[in-house]
Amino acid sequence: QVQLVESGGGLVQAGGSLRLSCAASGSTFSTYGMGWFRQAPGKERELVAAISWTGGGTYYADSVEGRFTISRDNAKNTVSLQMNSLKPEDTAVYYCAADLKATALLMGMRRGSGINYWGKGTLVTVSS
Repeated sequence: QVQLVESGGGLVQAGGSLRLSCAASGSTFSTYGMGWFRQAPGKERELVAAISWTGGGTYYADSVEGRFTISRDNAKNTVSLQMNSLKPEDTAVYYCAADLKATALLMGMRRGSGINYWGKGTLVTVSS
């Protein structure tokens, strides 16, 4: 069992930055590909970024490429999402997710199917 707890959400003006963090329980964190999803009101959930369980590969949605950076620290059981140049359309609830032995490419292809564990989410609001 893995529990995921997100933090770092909040209100920010357009053009600003936020850093989301996800803390994972358990000793098997390093065996999970990790991803950040988001869901805006009235929209489908989408994969924003993912990082391979080996830490050797990343995936980004086109809408965030060049602005967001995903990273992981297996020693601390954490995965982070640095979000820069935020736009109002980035407003959403952001969820941390774990996918056993998944590469970033696979998580990008699956787009949510195959996820073993989800966090409860953290709200990011970007004002114009």
